[in-house]
Amino acid sequence: MVAIIKTSHSIRSVFYYNENKVKAGNAECIAVGNYPNDVDKMTDIMKLNRFVKRAELNENVKCNTLHISLNFDPSEKHSKEKLIVIADTYMEKIGFGEQPYLVYQHHDAGHEHLHVVSINIEKDGKRIDLHNIGLRKSEPARKEIEQQFGLVKAEGRKKEEKFSLEPVSMGKVQYGMIESKKAIFNVLNTVLNHYKYDSFAELNAALKQYNVMADRGSENSKMFLAKGLVYHILDANGKSIGVPIKSSSFYNKPTLKFLEEKFKNNEVKNPLDKTRVKNAIDMALLRERAMPITELARRLEKEGISSIFRKSEEGLLYGITYIDHTTKNVFNGSSLGKQYSAKAIEERCRLKVAGEQKRNQIYEKLRSKESLITVFEQQKNTLTIPDIVKVLDVLTSEGKQYFAMLPKLDKIIDNLMQAEQTTDYLPYQLKNKKNKKKRRGLSH
Repeated sequence: MVAIIKTSHSIRSVFYYNENKVKAGNAECIAVGNYPNDVDKMTDIMKLNRFVKRAELNENVKCNTLHISLNFDPSEKHSKEKLIVIADTYMEKIGFGEQPYLVYQHHDAGHEHLHVVSINIEKDGKRIDLHNIGLRKSEPARKEIEQQFGLVKAEGRKKEEKFSLEPVSMGKVQYGMIESKKAIFNVLNTVLNHYKYDSFAELNAALKQYNVMADRGSENSKMFLAKGLVYHILDANGKSIGVPIKSSSFYNKPTLKFLEEKFKNNEVKNPLDKTRVKNAIDMALLRERAMPITELARRLEKEGISSIFRKSEEGLLYGITYIDHTTKNVFNGSSLGKQYSAKAIEERCRLKVAGEQKRNQIYEKLRSKESLITVFEQQKNTLTIPDIVKVLDVLTSEGKQYFAMLPKLDKIIDNLMQAEQTTDYLPYQLKNKKNKKKRRGLSH
């Protein structure tokens, strides 16, 4: 079992998040704790008012809401009665057994999971400390419950199995296929909490992988000046579609203030994670003589690394962002080092492609007698001795009509041969003689 605890400043937001799931047919409220009536005899207002009245007992407490999700392995199928007992036991063990709480069973993921909503104000107005409650209370409770109810243990599992227990159904958002707010929330809940990004550009690079974008508006807009933030769904062409949703309307409040705190916390990244991406790029570029930038992206994708190319309206590349889905890191190219920036990567790819293309142009045009001399003259600065040998092999194998042209190639070949030599070149024999003279001079 995996237990995830989130705290909030708004009991209403958390409450209505779950109730809206119920209305959409994706969840049901299966139990209540410390309420005067049974769950099936209470209205939404009755459920909420219990929390509101508790909150009024100590208005100095700002972060007063507890939102818990209890997630079970996909192989586990439990009865509703057993799920209620597990929820009650968990709340008792973390010190909330006497608090009012609601238990919701959600049906919008590939595994069974519960959401539990509660408040940390006791009936005498005292506050239950939430600091580090996950480590202090939740972890010991989880382990005991796994043992007590024979649940699949969260610890000691393979990495990919842990991921299957995440309480989010993630995938590319398709407008119209699912409620916009829910679709965006699913993406935000995973990207914001699991990926490491330290700028708006890096965050959006990750979000756009799932057709979602964070938007502050233009610099002079009212939203930008007011430090507002909205989230868009994007179509297949990366264009905004549908109505944008304010960040403050999500129960987990992924506002600009929240993101700026994330940026700050994510500034320091593991050097080994950077090295993994750099090594993948270097290895991809070493494998082939020619490497178009699109082929580089394809090879990196096989290593679990997405490459996001940012281009101007004229099609010029001005930025690259790498997203490592294995380590959940987002890197701007230049942050990895100068040789991994957009300009450097394009140059590294272009040099390989240019050299290969120029050689191919010569070989493709060899059979045209009329253009042969022209091609040689144009490409003489890029030809090498192996190129000349290959060309001559083709000429001598194609028939007598080419031999009449060979004298005209002498001058070009001579120039190429001379270009292979440096200006300070000196034959071996002359070097020996020169050295001998020096030695003789020293002997006198």
